[in-house]
Amino acid sequence: MFLKTFGWSLAITVIAIAVAFVYGGPSAAAITLILGVLEVSLSFDNAVVNARILERMSPFWQKMFLTVGIVIAVFGMRVLFPLLIVAVTANLNPVQAITLALEKGSIDEPGSYAYVLHAAHPQIAAFGGMFLLMIFLDFMFEDRDIRWLTWLEKPLAFVGKLPMVNVVVALAALAVAATSSGDHQSVVLIAGIAGLITYFLVTGLGGLFDVGDPDDDGNALDSSDHMVAEADRIARGKRVGQVAGRAAFLLFLYLEVIDASFSFDGVIGAFAITADPIIIALGLGLIGALFVRSLTVFLVRQGTLDEYQYLDHGAHWAIGALAIILLVTITTEVNEVVTGLVGVVLILAAFISSVVRNRRAAAEAPQPVSVSH
Repeated sequence: MFLKTFGWSLAITVIAIAVAFVYGGPSAAAITLILGVLEVSLSFDNAVVNARILERMSPFWQKMFLTVGIVIAVFGMRVLFPLLIVAVTANLNPVQAITLALEKGSIDEPGSYAYVLHAAHPQIAAFGGMFLLMIFLDFMFEDRDIRWLTWLEKPLAFVGKLPMVNVVVALAALAVAATSSGDHQSVVLIAGIAGLITYFLVTGLGGLFDVGDPDDDGNALDSSDHMVAEADRIARGKRVGQVAGRAAFLLFLYLEVIDASFSFDGVIGAFAITADPIIIALGLGLIGALFVRSLTVFLVRQGTLDEYQYLDHGAHWAIGALAIILLVTITTEVNEVVTGLVGVVLILAAFISSVVRNRRAAAEAPQPVSVSH
């Protein structure tokens, strides 16, 4: 199972490191591997959330996520997105942005590709931070049967009974982040609101579909209201029936936006290690993004999230931590190693708690009575 799931990722990792070695020597190969490890450590919680949503999709849309989705993840977010940010920020055309990127200027050199991208960090962090914060709040403010940190999740579920409390908390966090951002207040507010709007558009996009189309898959939902509710339930981690057709397309979009939000800190943080876009594409894109996809598939095929039921909670706490870290980095730099370790520690703690819970449940289960003849 391991080789079947991770075989392609391991093979492409070797190829990517070899290409980096030919391109820039041993140092380039080492940096490529470091960036790949950085991306996986930052996105482990992303894999857990992806797996919970992916298992609700039909086989066709699962393949779409693992094929078309990986193209978007590698080339869209790790290559084209930074180029787009630099082009818009520096008022450059695409050719000029690519030329600037290939110059490999230092992040401390005004006007360089890395410098311009780093200067755009406040709005990038505000957008990604608010989107991820809404995922975290929607999960934590919901009353659920299984709780990990009961002493904290129970009162949060009680507070969640208040109407629109998630939006209120998110807007309060955005207000604090914006007022603390000095000269960046306006761009932080606009980007943060854009993140909120994107979240609501993606989770509520089903309301725009005409689900009465006879060509749609039979598993599609019966009404636009039901489709919106479906997206909301899946976003919050509830198990409902497997979806396909337009409902699955909605979840595909949701997954891609989540992946984009998770990649923001990795893309920006990579330029603190190297300003070479080729090395960044090889490390973050080919190695990191592929391993995250393989890990997602592994979790789905092994039924890991059902067996270790606190992993969902650990992943969402990691998402919440990442959202706060992104908002904090608007004004204060946070080392990428710290960001990655926070997510890994939270998920590892949730995994250990799940193992303890499973052993306790097995010990308390009634033992079969042997009948002697």
